Amino acid sequence: MTSEMILNSEQGSIVDVPGLQVGHFTLSERLTGCSVVLALDGAVGAVDVRGAAPGTRETDLLDPANLVDTVHAVLLSGGSAFGLDAATGVVRWLEEHHIGFETGYGRVPIVPAAVLFDLPVVRDGDNPKARPGADAGYAACEAASGHLPAAGNVGAGAGACVGKLFGLDRCMKGGTGHASVRVGPWVVGAMVACNAVGDVIDPATGQVLAGARTEDGQKLLDTQRAFLSGDRGNRPLPGTNTTIGVVATNATLSKTQAKRLAMSAHDGLARSIRPAHTTLDGDTLFAMATGTETGTPDLMLLTVMAAEATARATVDAILKAQTITTTHGLVPAAHP
Repeated sequence: MTSEMILNSEQGSIVDVPGLQVGHFTLSERLTGCSVVLALDGAVGAVDVRGAAPGTRETDLLDPANLVDTVHAVLLSGGSAFGLDAATGVVRWLEEHHIGFETGYGRVPIVPAAVLFDLPVVRDGDNPKARPGADAGYAACEAASGHLPAAGNVGAGAGACVGKLFGLDRCMKGGTGHASVRVGPWVVGAMVACNAVGDVIDPATGQVLAGARTEDGQKLLDTQRAFLSGDRGNRPLPGTNTTIGVVATNATLSKTQAKRLAMSAHDGLARSIRPAHTTLDGDTLFAMATGTETGTPDLMLLTVMAAEATARATVDAILKAQTITTTHGLVPAAHP
């Protein structure tokens, strides 16, 4: 086994972790949707919430002190609190496939979920009341596979935007991104839906890739630099920004170790989003460990890999996003 990190020749994704599938569903009535990570054989689950305004479901269950340690899917959704209803469709799909926690009275699927706020993203002709519901969650499960998932304006990140501290008219397009890292037998993959109030940067160079623009809309402002210089912007409401995601590994982990994986994955957000974990964001990351690799894991190595995969997935979300036009005006992408 070599200790040298092997960078995927392709970006890779969370489905590089054996035992996982990903499905997206994007609504046609408005640019929003949901994304599901399925673990049909179950995975040890955990979560870490760092943002001050999260929207979540079943996160208390994932506390290491609590009973159930296996999840069967994790759902990420747009639509703010309304989007949590999409998890009901995931539960229905899993029950139909006889997947869940055995209670003696039937199998109960365990499906934690998190949402982001994309309600202002409305194009001409859209239905502003369209949000991901149970049917959307079910459809995402139907679409799930082990193939490289779509990225950019799809699923949970379909209506995501970044750099919103200075108003929606100066923000840029966010999205859904993927990445994976492999070291020896260990694989760590990540899927991120980036809807941050801050800018997204290249961790290697510190260059801002997408975020708040200058008043004329022609250049990147650098939100953190402007904020520290005294420009407070047009502060959006708390909870109207959030980066949510899932980091997963093939390692065999306890619930406590999976929690540590989720905690370390947030380092990847801190490297790629500036500022991150703010009072205006609901940043939430789930961890899943499929246990298909039974060797003794090097937890420190896995946590380093988790941060790296999460940072890359966040950047991928920005680089794969596409420009849109909304009722607030043009929302440009990093690569139109």
